[in-house]
Amino acid sequence: MTTPIIFSDFDGTIAQVDVTDVILNEFADPKWREVEEEWVAGRVGSRECLRRQMALVRASAEDLDALVDSVPLDPGFVAFQRWTREHRIPFCVVSDGFDYVIRRILQRCGFDGELLNGSHLFASSMRIEKDTVRVQFPHPPAPCLHGCATCKPEVMRRLADGHSSVIFIGDGLSDRFAVEAADVVFAKDKLLAYGRDRNLSVSPFSTFADIQHNLQPLVGAEAAASVRRRRRQRGRALVEVGQD
Repeated sequence: MTTPIIFSDFDGTIAQVDVTDVILNEFADPKWREVEEEWVAGRVGSRECLRRQMALVRASAEDLDALVDSVPLDPGFVAFQRWTREHRIPFCVVSDGFDYVIRRILQRCGFDGELLNGSHLFASSMRIEKDTVRVQFPHPPAPCLHGCATCKPEVMRRLADGHSSVIFIGDGLSDRFAVEAADVVFAKDKLLAYGRDRNLSVSPFSTFADIQHNLQPLVGAEAAASVRRRRRQRGRALVEVGQD
């Protein structure tokens, strides 16, 4: 297989804002900020952080849906997703955020199929019981080394076999561990600052249109190489037939 595989964060990357932060700001006890400080300081992982923060949320399903429905997507994402499908490039969402939220936003924007059925979406799980939010963390079921809500590098390594390169797109500190599992990284905001501070190879972007523009030469080169390989294989097959 000669195509790359692309993994992307959701909050602040595909969605223009961090939806979890928006929910916490609107519906959680202000103590959620104290938990956030513990995570930023490295005293807890994102799994423990989110578990404690979401326990502070009180909202009905109707109020939560209304808030989620106001979240805008990156202006270049729809075209980028169409481009990946046209070139048969696998695209996966890996997120500490919540599947309920991600699916609702993508459905509202006209998406269906792989990004919604779970085969290409790896995120924390959320359900609403009356006015209480219940969360689970299935990727993986047990906490990873860093205590991540979703272990992005574990998902990426598991799906990378057979692909020519692994591409990651992200924006925040929760994405920093994914960098080590990627061959190409597109970053903005806190992830970009993190990469530059550590002299890591990261490419800045503003929207998914920038990423598509930068990936087109890579995809074109790999497609051309694939054609050359097929021609060589056909040539060898013809020679072998002639020898017989």
